Amino acid sequence: MAVRSATCVVVLADDLSGAAEVAGVFLDRTSDVSLTLDAVIGSATVSVVDLDTRALAAEHAESLVSSALRSVPAGARVLAKIDSLLRGNVAATVRALSARGPVVVAGGLPLLDRVVRGGVLHVDGSPLVDTDLWHAESDEPPESLPHMLDAPLVTIDALSAATGVVVCDIESDADLDAVVAAVAERPDMILVGTSALAAAVARGLDGSAEPRTVACTGDPVLVVVGTASSVAVEQVRRLAEDGVRLLTVDAGDVLAGLADTRVLSSALRDGSVALTVTGSVDVARTRDLSVTLAEYVRAGADGLSVDLALTGGETARAVITALGIDTLRPLGHVHYGAVVSVDPRGRRVVTRPGSFGDRDSLSAIHSYLTGGSPDTTLRPKDTAMTSTDLQTLDLPVVALTMGDGAGIGPEVIVPAVLDAKVAGWCKPVVIGDAARLRLAADVLGVQCEIVSIERIADAEFTSGRINVIDLGLLPADLAWGELSAVAGHAAYEYIRVAAELAVAGDVQAICTAPLNKEALHAAGHIFPGHTELLAHLTGTEEVSMMLSTPKLKVIHVTTHIGLLDAVAKIEPGLVERTVRRGYEALVRSGNSNPKIGLCGINPHAGENGLFGYGEEDQKIVPAVEKLQADGIDAVGPLPADTAFFLAGRGDYDLIVAMYHDQGHGPVKVLGIEAGVNITVGLPVIRTSVDHGTAFDIAGKGIAEAGSMVEALRQAAELATSTADVG
Repeated sequence: MAVRSATCVVVLADDLSGAAEVAGVFLDRTSDVSLTLDAVIGSATVSVVDLDTRALAAEHAESLVSSALRSVPAGARVLAKIDSLLRGNVAATVRALSARGPVVVAGGLPLLDRVVRGGVLHVDGSPLVDTDLWHAESDEPPESLPHMLDAPLVTIDALSAATGVVVCDIESDADLDAVVAAVAERPDMILVGTSALAAAVARGLDGSAEPRTVACTGDPVLVVVGTASSVAVEQVRRLAEDGVRLLTVDAGDVLAGLADTRVLSSALRDGSVALTVTGSVDVARTRDLSVTLAEYVRAGADGLSVDLALTGGETARAVITALGIDTLRPLGHVHYGAVVSVDPRGRRVVTRPGSFGDRDSLSAIHSYLTGGSPDTTLRPKDTAMTSTDLQTLDLPVVALTMGDGAGIGPEVIVPAVLDAKVAGWCKPVVIGDAARLRLAADVLGVQCEIVSIERIADAEFTSGRINVIDLGLLPADLAWGELSAVAGHAAYEYIRVAAELAVAGDVQAICTAPLNKEALHAAGHIFPGHTELLAHLTGTEEVSMMLSTPKLKVIHVTTHIGLLDAVAKIEPGLVERTVRRGYEALVRSGNSNPKIGLCGINPHAGENGLFGYGEEDQKIVPAVEKLQADGIDAVGPLPADTAFFLAGRGDYDLIVAMYHDQGHGPVKVLGIEAGVNITVGLPVIRTSVDHGTAFDIAGKGIAEAGSMVEALRQAAELATSTADVG
């Protein structure tokens, strides 16, 4: 399909990381690839243009695409790169393209199990509308491509005679190759698809290119993490292990222009920096955040020579624009999706989609840019990456205990483990009873493969499969929703095995379904709950309970004891140790400088001695002073009735509650449906749903799995390390 003209292929992309990704797939056919950041088409054999339309209003996006088309030379093959999840202005782009000629929409990214079947985009086997992958978008996901585009679904065989806009199913790379072959004699046809379609176009071109190298500049590297993906959290943590300084800025401060650029400048003078953003921001302001963050980067790096590693397309484009870069010359991949380019002044820039890469992705990029990688040859494209490799990504292994088998634990575990998002965060292995999970699957009407394994190393992580270390402790006729000492003993054994796996280093986190304390005690295991049981099993003298919701994080100084006993137990050393455990957990999750508020014990935090007997001054103030002296941003004692309100609006990253109900009440008001219980201080992270066994609804198939999904996400995010498994 080679086209004899000044420009053989023109690619119009909707964001920078996608544009660079597409440019990279052509580099094994030709080194004459350009990447421009405006609507002017270059004269290269392959000219990729980032129009940056992903977050624009539809009318504006359509106008930009139309303007770019006017610069496309006659006879060039035109390809529009769209998001593999159909986010952004897909319909507006297709409308603009259709004014030039026939349009073939061949979406899907088979490598990531994103396929179009019957016109419907499926992700890991589920229709897009049945996932929550659009949770950060302001509108609803499309039901199908034909519905979105008001276009017919046609077979690939019929493409050569197609007119107007048509859609075809894509279930494999072979289908994409067939699409390219079908339109080979129709240069007027415009192709629309993901980077996988671009790769198929590249495969159809004649020519080859040699691997390239680029000299190390010796400059520090600024890594800007423009994604909230949990995968990125683990990647940043891995960078920190390499000695890269982590710098976190608050989203509200960035938007308000209050983030201190001098901190970034000072850090870059000392070496490489990984810049992340904390705090929530309204979906409608995400583009504003990218722009203001880019301005913060520009000001902080002003006058300094730095190489760049940018994740997330919108953030990457904003940073590039703020730095005055309008052209990049792609050179190759560090790994799949991570493309190295140079700008006109010789600065090296790596761009990468936010959710791409395994745990070592950013570390590998940084190592390459600093000359620390033993392999300094850039590959034209990563040909080693396969769908099988995606199942063995270096993700943390999480032991998921089944809890009380008579409760809803099995019913929330099955859908949570099968959730496509969870597969991208971690490798869950259930510690429980396979037969009980099969009963739960039947109750839920879920088809899946529940496989008994003996060792973690035997687990296989494929779509639709649940791996279970099967202890076989529950009788087949165990009633749902009834107290049982047998189930209580089984719940203890699940935890015991998970703790042994954690201590041995076979798993990097534990996530627990709820147990019933009365059943546990009836079986002779006298512990107040999971927290104390895990401390006993791991030989840990002191741990803390942290409750986490999207709006609020709370750690408790005391938990399952009476109020009078709690007040007596609180002392400065315990308060200090509790805060330090919470601080370390937040730092591990990517917040390098969390702000922590400590509640008082009495109403109004004692109000200068008006209430109580000076407990705040005796038990809390000395701990706060010592923490502050060590550089921890701890404030208190605060009146509890306002501390939680302030934290809910974002003033504090963590609230320290002095006793059980002081912390649990606000959490259950502000987010129990997505609440997670985290035990900190153990040799391994432990998270749990923030609800009980719910005997009243057990076995009815109506339990919600959202809290379990969130518990698995936070277990993966906070996991202590990553193992080599499988």
